[in-house]
Amino acid sequence: MFLGRGIKVVVKLKICGLKRTQDIEVVNKFKPEYIGFILAPSKRQINLVKASYLKGLLDPQIRVVGVFVNEPLESLVHYIDQGVIDNVQLHGDEDLGYIKALKKKRQIPIIKAIRLNNQELLSDTEKAIIESDFIDYPLLDTYTKDAYGGSGKSFDWKILEQIKRPYFLAGGINKVNIKEAISFGPYAIDISSGVETEGVKDAVKIRELFEIIRDEARK
Repeated sequence: MFLGRGIKVVVKLKICGLKRTQDIEVVNKFKPEYIGFILAPSKRQINLVKASYLKGLLDPQIRVVGVFVNEPLESLVHYIDQGVIDNVQLHGDEDLGYIKALKKKRQIPIIKAIRLNNQELLSDTEKAIIESDFIDYPLLDTYTKDAYGGSGKSFDWKILEQIKRPYFLAGGINKVNIKEAISFGPYAIDISSGVETEGVKDAVKIRELFEIIRDEARK
């Protein structure tokens, strides 16, 4: 349930861009609610065979999010039908027509990324997607020219006060600013580069992040 800024919530965590068996071992220890496999062109991309293997090692309580960018609809349906992913994250230019068609074909939870500049207001198109009943959660990320994510940079979070439904928050979140991120009342925090060292998931950084979230929940 969305409660808004200043209301105490226990934020959920998604660690995105897992690629190695060592990554799975770490998340199995700390048990974030979600992990993400990048199935789109990216330095963190893995293929379906690797994703299936890693899921076989994953604690079944952790939900797998498959991240896609402008994937042809029938191809995405094929991915879903393999039983590897529990949620779909659309991180490209997918419009409401695409989202509606996907929801009609498969009843899988949909997370739709909205990439924001340091703007003061949401556009009408952004509002329409965020408020759509055809998505389960919007994901607010930082706009980066010529890229669909993974910038490691944050945007002006004040715009989050305009969002009145549960959402994922991504973009440049790390142990330094996660307390501020949590204060806006997101449903979940989505982190990738913030728990990496030299492009590899870092068990120490993941542990530090969980300790901060745990301590914030106790306050």
